Amino acid sequence: MRVAVVGGGPGGLYAAALLARQGHTVELWERGAPDDTFGFGVVLSDETLGGIERADTVVHAALGAEFVRWDDVDIVHRGRLLTSGGHGFAAIGRRRLLEILHERCAGLGVRLRFRTAAPDPGTLSASYDLVVAADGVHSAVREAGAAHYRPSVTPGRCRYIWLAADFAFESFRFEIAETEHGVMQLHAYPYAADSSTVIVEMRDEVWRAAGFDLCDETESAARCAKTFSEALHGRPLRGNRSAWTRFRTVVNEHWSHGNVVLLGDAAHTAHFSIGSGTKLAVEDALALAEAVRAHPEVPDALAAYEAERRPAVASTQRAAAASMRWFEEIEGYVDQPARQFAFNLLTRSRRVTHDNLRLRDERFTRAVERDFGCPDENTPPMFTPLRLRGLTLRNRVVVSPMDMYSADGGVPGDFHLVHLGARALGGAGLVMTEMVCVSEEGRITPGCAGLWTQEQATAWNRIADFVHTSAPGTALGVQLGHAGRKGSTRVMWEGMDDPLPAGNWPLVAASALPYRPGVSAAPRALDEADLAALRSEFAAAAVRAADSGFDLLELHCAHGYLLSGFLSPLTNHREDAYGGPLENRLRFPLEVFDAVRAVWPEDRPMTVRLSATDWAPGGTTPEEAVRIAAAFVEHGADAIDVSTGQVVADETPEYGRSYQTPYADRIRNALGVPVIAVGAISSWDDVNSLLLAGRADLCALGRPHLYDPHWTLHAAADQSYEGPAAPWPAPYRAGSRKPPTGRG
Repeated sequence: MRVAVVGGGPGGLYAAALLARQGHTVELWERGAPDDTFGFGVVLSDETLGGIERADTVVHAALGAEFVRWDDVDIVHRGRLLTSGGHGFAAIGRRRLLEILHERCAGLGVRLRFRTAAPDPGTLSASYDLVVAADGVHSAVREAGAAHYRPSVTPGRCRYIWLAADFAFESFRFEIAETEHGVMQLHAYPYAADSSTVIVEMRDEVWRAAGFDLCDETESAARCAKTFSEALHGRPLRGNRSAWTRFRTVVNEHWSHGNVVLLGDAAHTAHFSIGSGTKLAVEDALALAEAVRAHPEVPDALAAYEAERRPAVASTQRAAAASMRWFEEIEGYVDQPARQFAFNLLTRSRRVTHDNLRLRDERFTRAVERDFGCPDENTPPMFTPLRLRGLTLRNRVVVSPMDMYSADGGVPGDFHLVHLGARALGGAGLVMTEMVCVSEEGRITPGCAGLWTQEQATAWNRIADFVHTSAPGTALGVQLGHAGRKGSTRVMWEGMDDPLPAGNWPLVAASALPYRPGVSAAPRALDEADLAALRSEFAAAAVRAADSGFDLLELHCAHGYLLSGFLSPLTNHREDAYGGPLENRLRFPLEVFDAVRAVWPEDRPMTVRLSATDWAPGGTTPEEAVRIAAAFVEHGADAIDVSTGQVVADETPEYGRSYQTPYADRIRNALGVPVIAVGAISSWDDVNSLLLAGRADLCALGRPHLYDPHWTLHAAADQSYEGPAAPWPAPYRAGSRKPPTGRG
């Protein structure tokens, strides 16, 4: 084939070399000079180097002779140096990497055109069999075909600048500087025997307050060197056409169009704090070359390339987004104890976990565990007790509230006894009921459980007695709520949020807004008399809950149900004292909380579940979520259960592993209040990681407990834990070891 490559960065050059090695005729255009480059060092992983070795031993050998390697990460927190080992990095100067790739391309017959703009994409597409667009984050090829690629470019909240120091750091170094203008951070690593990359980053408002927006390259380098003079041992920093910029996250719905394909930063970007864009671009080049080799037809090859790379890139981008947000919110973590701060930083992207870090550096991880309060070296963090008022939870695992839609007239029956009883026997520290409705009109579906009658309370007492008798040490919590505008619907498996075909009951809400316009019934806006009646219903249900034997009560103010509907500006359009500014929108939920707290036993804790974001424009912001949580804490909430979304039907959540925990993290570290983290937490390793990093105090898991009612006991067995925080019920002890399986 005749192949055109646009862009002479590492990704474009390596793609050109690999394709030329297959026998294709390759021409490459680069607008800059051969040695033009931004930044200084490039970090590549062992995984990427392994791919290079398999694809091209010549390039691998050349890189191997040049790499600087190190294992340690140094983290400086308020003057204290902490070191974690076993991480394994390899870096090379960017210019030297380009030279190696230039030499390889020349040796394979690639025609390199420097200081030359590429022809327009249409001309290239018509003249070549394959066009590789590796022209960077500002890709002209991508922009020319934007209608097809459908790019999204999202700027971050920090400013950063690439600089260099003329000496080699001994390890990867993170350091913070708490200045009068705000927190600034340094990321530094060696890339040659006498040189290091130094990145200085800070929130945009800190950058402006410090006056960096008025500084040129020379002054910026000098001021950064002064700020981090101790790390640099008084040495200067230098630039290379360095400028302050925001990181731009690039996502494209499609990576190819006809015979044109995007590669590297043109297709996707991932924040520099988890690696390098060069790493992703090189991996793209490897995958593209393999797809071309395996599929003679270009459309098939490009489809295979995208199918191969997109899942890996999406995973990397999720990790990068978590890492970038962590650094954007770093000011909320600086008050953490030094070792916890360091552990939090190391695990920020969720790619490095507690178990993984213990393998890399057991001594460091054990020290973090001791600081956390683990009773001994044999007790994982998740099996460390937690006290809330007069209740001591034996471990940090919560069975999340999950609607079962299996009650008859609001009365929990044998299904609930078995469902909740099985999970109590399964070892969790706290088992939560589904949302228990405070009135018949407050149900989501006809199958929802309630606490508006004595018959219901008696049925709940039967369940509480079983839990306390058969699974001693397990706490049982009740979640009280009212469906509001999301009520009178079918059970989930018959049509989630669809109105009943018959027998619907009238709905009430903060404002007369249907949940799904054109589908859901419109609720009636509550008046003063309604509000008074609802306060009484919640309080009466709480009295019944206390008499039923529940150990903890959670007030449901999330997911678009009645109380949540008052909190969100998207669902509260009231013009009275209960609408408008946040303090007004908080008024009724706080009145309900106070009414419940007044009748709930003093020694039993109360929590509140919140939606910390609506995942929709104009909805609750993370900043408002902190204020909402603070208000409930001021009124006596013992912990905040931090969920997100389900407030409006047109939400666009950013799903992913433990995707809601950053919101819990933010509330916990802003207010110092215990939080329950929820949302796609599925492994005991993630639970331990979140707890040790100070992002959560309890972790609630739903679906994992549906899959495995004994999830907590199995987590203990997997970690060889046999202590008091996860006791096997006496009749089950014979099954406390995993049964042997057939040989693989």
